[in-house]
Amino acid sequence: MSHNAELIAVGTELLLGNIANTDAQMLSQGLSDLGINVYYHTVVGDNPERLKAAVELAKTRADIIITTGGLGPTCDDLTKNVLAQCFGKKLVFHQESARRIEAYFQRLHAKRPMTENNYQQAMLPEGCTVLANDWGTAPGVAFEADGVHVIMLPGPPRECRAMFTHRAIPYLKALSDGVIVSRTLKLFGIGESSMEEQLRDEMNAMTNPTLAPYAKEGECELRITAKGATEAEAHALISPVEAQLRAKFGRLIYGADVPSLEAAVLALLKEKGLTLGTAESCTGGLIAKRMTDLPGASAAFKGGVVSYTNEIKHNVLGVPRELLDQYGAVSEPVARAMAQGARRLLGCDLAAAATGVAGPDPDDRNNPVGLVYLALAAPEGVWVRKVQIGMDRERVRHVSASHALHMAWRYLTGLEMK
Repeated sequence: MSHNAELIAVGTELLLGNIANTDAQMLSQGLSDLGINVYYHTVVGDNPERLKAAVELAKTRADIIITTGGLGPTCDDLTKNVLAQCFGKKLVFHQESARRIEAYFQRLHAKRPMTENNYQQAMLPEGCTVLANDWGTAPGVAFEADGVHVIMLPGPPRECRAMFTHRAIPYLKALSDGVIVSRTLKLFGIGESSMEEQLRDEMNAMTNPTLAPYAKEGECELRITAKGATEAEAHALISPVEAQLRAKFGRLIYGADVPSLEAAVLALLKEKGLTLGTAESCTGGLIAKRMTDLPGASAAFKGGVVSYTNEIKHNVLGVPRELLDQYGAVSEPVARAMAQGARRLLGCDLAAAATGVAGPDPDDRNNPVGLVYLALAAPEGVWVRKVQIGMDRERVRHVSASHALHMAWRYLTGLEMK
């Protein structure tokens, strides 16, 4: 049986825009991995009548309701009260949760006495499954009533993610009479609409496994999800579909179940015992940031130079002044020289360079916004890629960094450089 879920986020601060609802994104991704459909997201302020109306509506269109927020000790933390009322359940004092809350305060706030209102967090719907919170004070809750499974999770993102991963997912897996497995192929160099057009007929005809495309910033994903009696059976259903997709899209696929393009590059650098450095202008250090965001990057990433001005390009990277004068900073010769200079300066095996116009206006030579030259220097030579990305500054920077990383990936996998 396929389950349909609705997410209800509780908190006036979400409606005011004071904080972003990152919980919803995380939960939707996690539920998709479990093969659970998410058809609605709802955000409700700290108002019991409006929350009650949202829950009553959700009951008519979902068999799983997951709430986030409103489980704390203050008067505006009303989620449990309203949900219990909607499903005809009494709130009862849960002694074990109270002891856990006391222990939490003793451990982290020994010099500050726990106020009485914190015991409100131990008032839970009668007969519920208690989801112990090892990352905060408010326990989570799960119960089934009126044909609907209800899961209540705390709102703070750090707690919510941990509680979903370690408490809610096991509960949700127990609802299925089989095992659901997903495999995600990552593609670079093709748009979502082009990819979907090539796969539309197959996707519409598939039932188990299913195939779903997702657009990311500058790249795409294809998620294959299968359900089987066992994990091995589900994997067996996925394998032929993956083989067909690899035959169709070839080297547009840079990895399977890898978190990012930079992670794929780092793994290959480590595998081959090579190092990478960067010389960045329009990307402002973003390539280096994406690499150093990864644990263990120091094993393969030497460092980078943000050469935002021509003076730094010339004085630090050694880009000849005549190239800058003749061709301008946004040009193939300068990108080539930047990569060579970074490789020489940093002592790395490979060096990626980016120079372009991020916007919002054309540069002093009237080069258009979104024109970027990427270069990769290696012992065998230097390769340059010219791209025209678009008009949005942040997109230009992000996609430019991805192109630079993709060039490194192609080199490390032995593909023809282009």
